[in-house]
Amino acid sequence: MTSPLRDQEDHELVARARAGEADAVAELVQRHQGVLFRYILARTGDEDQAADLTQEALVKALRALPGFRGEASFRTWLLAIGRNEVLGRHRKDGRRREQPLDQAPDLPDDRALPDESLDTRNDVDRVRRLMERLPQKQRMSVWLRLYDGLSFREVAEATASTEGAARVNYFHGIRKLREWADE
Repeated sequence: MTSPLRDQEDHELVARARAGEADAVAELVQRHQGVLFRYILARTGDEDQAADLTQEALVKALRALPGFRGEASFRTWLLAIGRNEVLGRHRKDGRRREQPLDQAPDLPDDRALPDESLDTRNDVDRVRRLMERLPQKQRMSVWLRLYDGLSFREVAEATASTEGAARVNYFHGIRKLREWADE
């Protein structure tokens, strides 16, 4: 049985969550925790740390929900909170650690047939190895745009850059990936 809240837009869920509806809060968390986790994992390279920071970012976002002005999408706002949590942890730890994308968890594809999944797995591994070579801003722009479906405006907000810089990073990243794929 699907929830009737699944069909609602984020701004409607935010309004309902502000009014104290626990189902709306749960739907917002369920809808956005995956992209937030993947975003934080790509920045930290540590699954346990990403899980902790994802939880901390969600708690902070829900506590700050009454102050959410809606100037950005809820998802973009949440990713900005996640970015701030990562930066805060880096400051606290006094070091910056990154993990190559080839060590990030795979997203399962339930539609793939067994023999196709091996080919797909090899392709995914190759793309990850190539993406690992990209500078972080380009890697994040490509990842957020292709895998999480963010607009360039949302990518810019999530990476603390301008929309123009997000576009440039994305297009340079894609160009490099195509060049490397032909090698």
